[in-house]
Amino acid sequence: MARTLRATCCAPLGAAPLSARDATLLAHRLKALADPARLRLLSLVAAAGGDGACVCDLTAPVGLSQPTVSHHLKVLHDAGLVTREQRGVWAYYRADRAAVADLAGALAI
Repeated sequence: MARTLRATCCAPLGAAPLSARDATLLAHRLKALADPARLRLLSLVAAAGGDGACVCDLTAPVGLSQPTVSHHLKVLHDAGLVTREQRGVWAYYRADRAAVADLAGALAI
């Protein structure tokens, strides 16, 4: 499910039953976060601030190789939770704070 997903997800779970589309989107985003490495990477990227976090700076904190970190960041990007900017040979990532807040809001009961 690439970036064809809309930025906003769904009404809070307690507000109304989810539509099939919203359930698919929510499940896709939750699946992306259901891995400890990806959850940690999202946290590191969010804490990096405005300039974003370079893949080269994320490998050591999570103890994974660059290709593995890049794979995990691609999953987060495809789920719409991070944005990506290419600078030379390195990719820099920023948390999509609106998408993360929307995800948190959707889980409200």
